[in-house]
Amino acid sequence: MTWSEAEYVDYLQSERRAYAWVMQHHGGMTPAAAMQDAMEFYPYEPADKPFRGLVFHDEAWHWAMQIVYGDRYMVERPELAEPSPEYQALL
Repeated sequence: MTWSEAEYVDYLQSERRAYAWVMQHHGGMTPAAAMQDAMEFYPYEPADKPFRGLVFHDEAWHWAMQIVYGDRYMVERPELAEPSPEYQALL
């Protein structure tokens, strides 16, 4: 995907917020710990980095759910297969 620097940074910040929300509400993290985790999971990638933003191929809900509930969360917790209305309100 080709995007401007501003578009990339906006999307990065949005995914960090969404990931941190899941880590707070499903992972039991404090807001500060959840945001720190999000910053580590979604580091800033320079514009010249190959495959910049590849992590965006799945939304933050999916990545965070995998960490909180494991790789089989969709099978073991089917009610979490789709993002909640509260999560979607963030987007």
